[in-house]
Amino acid sequence: MPDKEAQKAAEEEREEEEEEEGEEAAGAAGAAKKKKKKKKAKSAAEPEKEKEAAEASPAEEEKDGKDGEGLTSQEQLLSLLRSSRVCEESRRNMERPHPFWDTQPVPSIGSEYSSNDNGPIDEVKTPDDVRAEPYPLPGSFEWCTCNVEDDDEAREIYVLLCENYVEDDDCMFRFDYSIDFLRWALKPPEYLKAWHLGVRVKGGGKLVGFITGIPAHIQVYDQSCKMAEINFLCVHKKLRSKRLA
Repeated sequence: MPDKEAQKAAEEEREEEEEEEGEEAAGAAGAAKKKKKKKKAKSAAEPEKEKEAAEASPAEEEKDGKDGEGLTSQEQLLSLLRSSRVCEESRRNMERPHPFWDTQPVPSIGSEYSSNDNGPIDEVKTPDDVRAEPYPLPGSFEWCTCNVEDDDEAREIYVLLCENYVEDDDCMFRFDYSIDFLRWALKPPEYLKAWHLGVRVKGGGKLVGFITGIPAHIQVYDQSCKMAEINFLCVHKKLRSKRLA
């Protein structure tokens, strides 16, 4: 009897396993059918999407062509930038007052002007309109003319600019113009030696200030103007409070 019961139990267990395997096979077949149907639906939808994109493409190209017709790439870029929304920070900068620049002869932020809105800020002056006497300096200083062709004076100018000219807020980086570069920049055709001015300490003669000018022909639209280009304005750091500039 025990052998028959054990045999019967084994047969029942085998039947249950066969039923489970049949159910799993049926489920896998159903999933495969569903996956196949989705793939077919996707394959059928892709040609339709491609057809719609192909039909829309010429219309968009035609529209872009009409919008950009007659415009260069730079003009198209400018048009795009102008139409973009101004960020909040820029808007605040435009609206807030600018106590200094609002009193200067420069275009205000947001103002519109054309190429015809140009001309001298002040009335054009002749040499006769300029004062012949130099501006007065504090008692311990005097004007001088700097000769960049002289090696000693050129060295003085180089040291003054290297130690006291443009530098960053942390005083870590500054311009280091070589003497050869300074001579090239200050001796263009028709340069005037009298336009290379310095300020020296009376008695010792140390160079503590410097400013230069060179003649220049500047083209403003269709008009050529004779001007003076001012450069290398520098005052020794220890004398910034003396109003020498």
